Amino acid sequence: MRTRWRIVAVLAAIVVPGLVPAPGQIAVRNQGFVPFSDEPINYRTREVTDPVAQLQKRIDRGEVSLDFEPQHGYLRSVLQKLDIPVSSQTLVFSKTSFQYKKITPQTPRALYFNDDVYIGQVHDGKVLEVVSFDPMQGAIFYILDEHPHDHPVFERAELDCTQCHIAAGTRGIPGVLLRSIYTLPSGGQAAETNAYITGQQSPLAERWGGWYVTGTHGAQTHMGNVVVQDKDDPEHLDRAAGANVTDLSKWIQPAAYLTPSSDIVAHLVLGHQTQMHNLITLTNYQTRIALFEAGKNALTDEARKKYEKPAEELLRYLLFANEAPLGSGVKGDSSFAQDFAARGPRDSTGRSLRDFDLRTRIFKYPCSYLIYSQAFDDIPEPAKGYIYHRLFEILSGKDQSADFAKLSGQDRKAILEILRATKRGLPEEWHSMVAQRRSIP
Repeated sequence: MRTRWRIVAVLAAIVVPGLVPAPGQIAVRNQGFVPFSDEPINYRTREVTDPVAQLQKRIDRGEVSLDFEPQHGYLRSVLQKLDIPVSSQTLVFSKTSFQYKKITPQTPRALYFNDDVYIGQVHDGKVLEVVSFDPMQGAIFYILDEHPHDHPVFERAELDCTQCHIAAGTRGIPGVLLRSIYTLPSGGQAAETNAYITGQQSPLAERWGGWYVTGTHGAQTHMGNVVVQDKDDPEHLDRAAGANVTDLSKWIQPAAYLTPSSDIVAHLVLGHQTQMHNLITLTNYQTRIALFEAGKNALTDEARKKYEKPAEELLRYLLFANEAPLGSGVKGDSSFAQDFAARGPRDSTGRSLRDFDLRTRIFKYPCSYLIYSQAFDDIPEPAKGYIYHRLFEILSGKDQSADFAKLSGQDRKAILEILRATKRGLPEEWHSMVAQRRSIP
């Protein structure tokens, strides 16, 4: 989707001085309007159980501590405690953070992620920027002071962050997004140029403007690794100069970062995952709102449409129905692909939804690994039952609509078998057909 944006918003907490902070801590603003603060979502007041909230409780109880390093602050320790691989590092040099003054093509911001948490560190910045996904509430925003403390605290920054992180690009709920922009040598966006929201549907030609990308991708090109050279014609980029880059040392000092890579495979996974997270949250919210508005009354057809519409969109995204082809294929230059795939789970024949293809599409078995997430499991009924029933119709071949035409019979069969073997909590419908087949003489 081509959208013109004028706000700066990518996995960033917008910190505005407000209330007087505790000594040694960064101030966050906690007064003002935040969408979804009231029933039934209670975004600001409902207790959260996201990974960062759980880590903070362990720190408070003295069960774990964060180690501080002079060069990288708490970063390495935070990644370790949250089980985020260093190989997930992607580097963004566009000024898309409240710490924008310190971000340039020479000093990009580093982003790290796993299935539930995103961590951003600005070179010589004041705070770590954190987005942690709560199973019920979606994106929860935190900052962590980068100066050493006896008791480091992840501070919620919901008011400041939701100003940009509840928007069209996040589907109107607290979420995350990636942008690709025509980036000036300063790191800012060139005036009157397009910006693109990056997801799995984005063609490579529109991806990664303002990002460093390492790895190989054949003859196809993207917007990464280069900046605007002609202000009078800013959308004319020297894409060839940014293609198939495996060494960033001519642009940055790799030793300043935990790894010298900004792996193209990590970029592809990040692009898929951010919008998948948003769709899970949107379906969750719309279901809760529909149930709340209905009260003790039965859901009307109109009420069911509130969650069925995002649920259908989630299904299409889950099964990569709108995925842009990878053309001639891609290859990363770090251990990310191996690290990611090793997290399983796998069926008895060794197959996993985390197995990569990387030739014509991202994954070998096109069904999102986030189906294993707690956020997916916590989608409220009746939406979760609806999703499972529709997913079974598609994978069993009953639904042969054009929307899922890209799924071959072999793909459907493999995904169905993998999920039956590895996914807990599947409805009886998913298993009864197997039992029926076995009973046929």
